Amino acid sequence: AIHRGGGQIIPTARRCIYACQLTATPKLMEPVFLCDIQAPEGVLGGIYSVLNQRRGQVIMEEQRLGTPLYKVQAYLPVLESFGFTEKLRAETGGQAFPQCVFDHWQGLSGNAMESGMANEFTLKTRTRKGLAAEIPPLERYLDKL
Repeated sequence: AIHRGGGQIIPTARRCIYACQLTATPKLMEPVFLCDIQAPEGVLGGIYSVLNQRRGQVIMEEQRLGTPLYKVQAYLPVLESFGFTEKLRAETGGQAFPQCVFDHWQGLSGNAMESGMANEFTLKTRTRKGLAAEIPPLERYLDKL
């Protein structure tokens, strides 16, 4: 009987798994915050402006009974949340008070292998990790026998 060691099996399995990933139309997932924003009515336009610039989606707006404050709830991708509080305070004159907590994961639109936002994230990640920026072609993982 012929004994197959890890040096023969692992590279073959690796090529097989990489080829499966390329043909499976992978989908990237991104974390999303639920932002609770308290602000007076006069600055709601600034809140909506900042949320629209950062791919935010408003899901609820209600007035607090007995107060001039409004409560706005929105979904905000975590990637877009860096600097969000500072931008919101600057846009509203320091009158809006956000509080963000993790809520769910959301799939990015588009295929990670084709053009679009998911592809941009894929290319940036490959560059950051020191890999070649372009996605390797499927032919690279076919058997060479």
